[in-house]
Amino acid sequence: MMDKPLPRRATAVSTDRVGGADRARNPWWDNARFLSAALIVILHTGGSLLAREEVLHSFHIATWAFRVPAFVMLAGVFSSAGPLGPRSLRTLLQSIVLPALAFSLLYSLEKYWMGNEFTVHVVQLPWTLWFLMSLFFWRLLLPLVVQLRHPLLVTTGVALAVGYVEEFGLAFSASRTLVYLPLFYLGWRIGQGFLSTWFTSRWSLFVAAAGILASCVVGWLWHRDIKGNWLSMRHPYSVADPLSLEWAWVIRLLVLASAAALVLCLLRLMPRRRLPLITTLGAGGFTIYLLHPLVILPVRELGWISRVNTPIEIVGLVLCAILLTMVLGSPPVRHLVRPLTRPSTGWLFAPAPPGPQQPERVPAHAPPVPEPVHTP
Repeated sequence: MMDKPLPRRATAVSTDRVGGADRARNPWWDNARFLSAALIVILHTGGSLLAREEVLHSFHIATWAFRVPAFVMLAGVFSSAGPLGPRSLRTLLQSIVLPALAFSLLYSLEKYWMGNEFTVHVVQLPWTLWFLMSLFFWRLLLPLVVQLRHPLLVTTGVALAVGYVEEFGLAFSASRTLVYLPLFYLGWRIGQGFLSTWFTSRWSLFVAAAGILASCVVGWLWHRDIKGNWLSMRHPYSVADPLSLEWAWVIRLLVLASAAALVLCLLRLMPRRRLPLITTLGAGGFTIYLLHPLVILPVRELGWISRVNTPIEIVGLVLCAILLTMVLGSPPVRHLVRPLTRPSTGWLFAPAPPGPQQPERVPAHAPPVPEPVHTP
């Protein structure tokens, strides 16, 4: 029963995705993508206000699992654990590597236009582009991970142990890649039909609602006690951790377990039917994720966001962030920037040799949807 594939309903064909062929979309995933993308844009728009405004900071903590962890698990849902043949490797280059390099260059040019020194980012991609670098390595690691006897146990052990190795940090997004790998694998398992009982049972609906409520309560009451480095997954453990360096892994384990549980709660409550506007915009989660820093950065550098200080202005800022999410996820914008988000690679690769091509294996229960994202 646990491995029965989740019920799916074919809708439109994907035009905005990472690392897979176009397949019929499921509105359930697109609805979740839009929510996660909107939360990411709202919090990135808030920026420095998070430390100053109690409401925004509590919102930041309460919704953390619905942003980056949700995007990681959704990325796993849409990934294949089949052998990485020539076609898969070309797709990875086209949909992950080239967009990452293109938007890294755009980011550098924008910073230079604002008066900063021009910098070429290779080892450590700027701002949110770390996700694409990690996504590339997750896709490379997944065919190996699924062959382990206990994949979730092993990847979780690695995620906890890497906090004691100082060499794993921001370079090549090494720390985040290994720490979030269990969530990526869990997302892939969900795409294979794992936990179908949770997503279809009536009792789980009430549990999921209680989980979301608990996240809101924790965010409101204890948001100042939860440290940012616990959630960032970027740095090694510190002697300043409340459980001491020896037991710092316990905090990371609790954070990862809470993130996985809350994402499952979010997906359980997410409508599976096509929602007006939301589902269409959610299909552009990858585009939203890539474009929003380029819009937010100049506004932040000009000091406009830091001037926000009244409740009305904060509400206005949140509404502007939601509007930005909707604009960037709209079909016209996605079509306009498609040469950057899905660049042509015909100029890069030699023509395929003549003769029959060996078909690539696809997971038996791969969901008919195509993008990870968007999304931190």
